Amino acid sequence: MDESRTSEPASSETVDLSTLAITLLKGVVYREGDEKLWTALLRLQPRVRDYVAVLHLDLIVDEAEGYAFLKSKPDDAEDPQGARVPRLIARRPLSFPVSLLLALLRKKLAESDATGGDTRLVLGRDQIIELLRVFLPDTSNEAKLIDQIDAHINKIVELGFLRRLKSSSGTSAASATYEVRRIVKAFVDAQWLAELDQRLASYRQQRTGEMTDGDNG
Repeated sequence: MDESRTSEPASSETVDLSTLAITLLKGVVYREGDEKLWTALLRLQPRVRDYVAVLHLDLIVDEAEGYAFLKSKPDDAEDPQGARVPRLIARRPLSFPVSLLLALLRKKLAESDATGGDTRLVLGRDQIIELLRVFLPDTSNEAKLIDQIDAHINKIVELGFLRRLKSSSGTSAASATYEVRRIVKAFVDAQWLAELDQRLASYRQQRTGEMTDGDNG
């Protein structure tokens, strides 16, 4: 047998597998972020799935969009012995404004995709603020409202759905620009998005009712 044609040693694959698993446990893997890592992930995808399944995690890979992440298996899933498995990746409940802003960013991404333009959606801070502010309670303290929205934006950056562009890192917060990461599509699905206008209309109606009740009080 020609030794030069044998597959690469298992030990080197094990290193790749460990690196992939550790990187995924730390957060989302993007094709654009590390082509070499992404290629290894696609090559070892079945093994990665088996590897993380031991930790009661599912590997989610979207080759078209270029991202991959780990997701906890359903809460009602049990191990082979019938015991309830604790969650490795804890759920993080989001505030209503953060959840709403995520949905609005997802809608904005869908609108951008529909135009057939750039696959990247880049928004300025002021644009993001305007997306959300119309749904927040009116206030006479404009500065406080803006600070609250900035906090929501920072939370979404922390969660990995927005990325502050390096070109704006040295500028003032007011002129910052952000890229909407396409992974938001995995968390706000098409069905939820299709119902978004109805949800927003209901929310506006609810807000109007609350404001009317407050005026009457």
